[in-house]
Amino acid sequence: MAQRNGGTPSLAGAVAQIDWSLPWYRPFAGTGAALAGALQAGADLRAALGELSARQGLRNARGLPLRFVPQDALPAGTAYEAHIFASGAVPTRDNLHDFFNALVWLHFPQAKRALNRLQAGAIAAAGVQGRRGGLRDAATLFDENAILFLSADGSLESALRGFAWETLFVARRADWGGGAGEGARCAVVPFGHALLEKLARPYKALTAHAWPLGVPPCAGGELPGTLDAAVAASLEGTGPSGLPDMPRMPDRRLSSRHFAPLPVLGIPGWCDANRDPAFYADAGVFRPGRRAAAA
Repeated sequence: MAQRNGGTPSLAGAVAQIDWSLPWYRPFAGTGAALAGALQAGADLRAALGELSARQGLRNARGLPLRFVPQDALPAGTAYEAHIFASGAVPTRDNLHDFFNALVWLHFPQAKRALNRLQAGAIAAAGVQGRRGGLRDAATLFDENAILFLSADGSLESALRGFAWETLFVARRADWGGGAGEGARCAVVPFGHALLEKLARPYKALTAHAWPLGVPPCAGGELPGTLDAAVAASLEGTGPSGLPDMPRMPDRRLSSRHFAPLPVLGIPGWCDANRDPAFYADAGVFRPGRRAAAA
């Protein structure tokens, strides 16, 4: 990777503290650890990312080569998402937030292109306003805080959407994957880069926006080979041929109501304390949901 005498000490120090063996970082460990090592050796983040992007042949939604550029390359008055769509240039700062954003681009280029197309389209239609609007707000939530819930078992998705934490995390605990075994019926993969940043210092109430996908988890915590295409297709409301388990959005339009809240430290294997069922008795974190609360 390209070297220079310039990667900022704060970013190099921050990435040096990342434990890539943790379950939430494991899907990104190969590339993430290599990038972290390069930064600690003095590499410039954008140059290192540029080499990886060129090697993968990454493109933006318009087919332009994807590049990572300094933040001050973003023209004044131009929306960040619109600039990426128009130019293929991703303004990138020397901080963990943008480091993880780039890492997601490298692992989910199709999904990131789909999100950027939605964001840029919303900006083109309505301009940059004080409020983003429903579609752009949902796309931003996905981009920043989504976690992919992988399962071909509809009853597990129902438990997630129904706030049935006892069922999801205790009664069905053996169904969770993430490196434990062959028989896993569900697993999660973080997608949002702000979520990945927060997970550097996790806390019990940390809650992600779960995006259920009808994709069976892989053994060993590996990313399913079709996962990027599955995420992109679910965002675009279409299921491409060859991917029979692809979900189709009910109204073919991304909306915040399609998410389900998921307190991530409740995920089996993500926190030693959650081995005790009493961990889930904290109603301030594992909330019952509006219907259960009303009942």
